[in-house]
Amino acid sequence: MIGTGKKLGKILIESGLISDEQLQKAISSKNGKSLSRALVDLGFASEPDIASVLAGSMSLPFLDISNYEINPGAATIISEELATRYMVLPIDFTEDKLIVAMADPSNVFAVDDLRIVTGYDISVVVCTESDLLAAIGRFSRMEQTAEQVVESVEDETAELAKGEEKDAEEAPVVKLVNLIVTGAVRDRAGDILVEPQENDVRVRYRIDGVLHEVMRAPKQIQAGVVARLKILSGIDIAERRLPQDGRFGLTLDNKAVDFRVATLPTIHGEKVVLRLLQRESIMINLDDLGFLEGSLNAFKSSFTKPYGAILVTGPTGSGKTTTLYAVLNILNVPEKNIITLEDPVEYRLQGVNQVQVNPKAGLTFSTGLRSILRNDPDIVMIGEIRDQETALITVESALTGHLVLSTLHTNDAPGVVTRLTEMGIEPFLTSSAVDCVIAQRLARKLCKSCKESYTPSLKSLQDVGFPLTGNEVPTIFKAGGCSKCNNTGYKGRIGVYEVMLVSESIERLTVERATAEEIKKTAISEGMKTLKTDGFEKVLRGATSIEEVMRVIV
Repeated sequence: MIGTGKKLGKILIESGLISDEQLQKAISSKNGKSLSRALVDLGFASEPDIASVLAGSMSLPFLDISNYEINPGAATIISEELATRYMVLPIDFTEDKLIVAMADPSNVFAVDDLRIVTGYDISVVVCTESDLLAAIGRFSRMEQTAEQVVESVEDETAELAKGEEKDAEEAPVVKLVNLIVTGAVRDRAGDILVEPQENDVRVRYRIDGVLHEVMRAPKQIQAGVVARLKILSGIDIAERRLPQDGRFGLTLDNKAVDFRVATLPTIHGEKVVLRLLQRESIMINLDDLGFLEGSLNAFKSSFTKPYGAILVTGPTGSGKTTTLYAVLNILNVPEKNIITLEDPVEYRLQGVNQVQVNPKAGLTFSTGLRSILRNDPDIVMIGEIRDQETALITVESALTGHLVLSTLHTNDAPGVVTRLTEMGIEPFLTSSAVDCVIAQRLARKLCKSCKESYTPSLKSLQDVGFPLTGNEVPTIFKAGGCSKCNNTGYKGRIGVYEVMLVSESIERLTVERATAEEIKKTAISEGMKTLKTDGFEKVLRGATSIEEVMRVIV
């Protein structure tokens, strides 16, 4: 397709977009500019028209890369110098091909060189020159090493000590913080940890639930970086002895991202943790979270009832909030009055009344919940049940005609029943109010591009309790490693769930104060899949690995 050898000017003339006279004028006025830029500057053609004609003449797709989510792993596979010289930018991978955006796809030499340099077969898409230049500039800025920025920060330290100050946006500390934040967004990180050590500052990203160290910076820049993050999030920069919380929002690569910030004084200085909350991620469909069909149907049968309590349990960062918001997205209709009480309000939902807990002002979960119930709600979501009073109001609300959604911290679903009893809730109230309990974890998904199939030994499966049919050993997958997943073997996460409906049998056991183990046995006999069983089924389906399931569950 690209080997036609036609020059850009000839293609544009043949298409009728420009005349031969306009082409000659553009060539004579180029002055180092590209031909397409000269044509646009003279007003003879628009950039989208030029790109569209080029794409059509070569039977190539035209792509608006300004609105395309460019894969950082692809974009940084070639140097800035090569990208600028050939006016190309790799934007993604597909199967075994590298997708490359070009403003002039007739440049066959560029395509051949890219094939040699990257080792990939090349698939070309056509884009406008200005969009391409903007994207190359954006990723080349990301490519500058942390060390270079850190050196600038160290040079700046001396100037700041003398009272000299540069423009705020040009300050090296600002550039370094921007590099850390934008890098985290593009690496799909969920958290950023800025951690002072004895002799330096460590920066780590939590990607798919696992921490990765991305930078070590000199101790001298610690104060500047922490102060910059505090200023961004509206935190008192003079207070260094007490933990503080704040938040700020940015738009990066056309995505709105909120950052929830928490500081913690340590013996080596203030540690700062930023939780990244991408607003569109909370609009995820419940069907896409990873529920197996039977578990999903059981869950849906509970939240479609007009009353009762649905409790989601699991450790911090296990996706409990995402599950609850996925349910609220379904229940959020004009006929329902939905009120949430959260600490903090992580995501904004249109049409839902969201209340932020403020203990300093006296607005706690228990006081807020009492007020909410006087506001005629149909559905109430409580961020977390933390004390007896909140638990009691939650249970009573579920018994008086409200659908209540909340979270709790236990190891599994049956443990919620005994946990509420330990908190001082009478078992007969729990048995009547709680309709469904979900325990969940988040396991990393195997990268589709590099996962490897293998047949494990029978003993290794038996050791982890993998369900087997006789002595038949299934073929499963393990992590590989490629450029698409930063050589981790995993990309994205999938939920592992344990859905327990509170049946009459479980109600009876609850009233009798049975142990969590007895309740668990009954729930399994009634069809509940345990976390491990659910995880192993996803292993058989090739979604994750045995090692990952054992990591998040055991």
